[in-house]
Amino acid sequence: DNDPAAIKKIIGVQLQTSGFYPGLNLLELIRLFSGLYNQTVDAYELLKKVNLTDKSKSKSKELSGGQKQRFSIATTLINKPKIIFLDEPTTGLHFHDIKLLLGVIHTLKKQGNTVVIIEHNLDVIKTADWLIDLGPNGGAGGGKIIATGTPEEVANHASSFTGKYLKPLLKKQGVSTSPKKKDLEKVGL
Repeated sequence: DNDPAAIKKIIGVQLQTSGFYPGLNLLELIRLFSGLYNQTVDAYELLKKVNLTDKSKSKSKELSGGQKQRFSIATTLINKPKIIFLDEPTTGLHFHDIKLLLGVIHTLKKQGNTVVIIEHNLDVIKTADWLIDLGPNGGAGGGKIIATGTPEEVANHASSFTGKYLKPLLKKQGVSTSPKKKDLEKVGL
């Protein structure tokens, strides 16, 4: 599509860290953000999507790290985006919070959204439908596509640092990282 305004309407972005007005509770913050989008939303329903209805009257500074990340996703959903970008959503989270966050992400996918995640956490990476592994290093030494594919395919890519660490994790879970017969046939083997 060539209409940037139309494209912006279908995108939601959750940054690695977010700042929220400390004097407002979660319901008030959602109402504030919905006004910025010129959207009328059911704030309680958005909190329900991220498992935070019990914190609806809490201020953001009273939330745990995982709760803040899930609330940040709730604000990302205000404009009902079809494509959602999440920038390292598990940074600093406890394992339990990561599990809850993955539940939210998988629910968004089941609802037909595309979720693009920039992430280093292998527990998140292994659940992806498709990976784009950038490298070979971070910062100025990175930015090149090293491998693409399912977690199993990336785990088998010889040049992928992500694959190197992902492969034993997938094997531990009983996920086959060996090439499948049909995949070998595709390449003439």
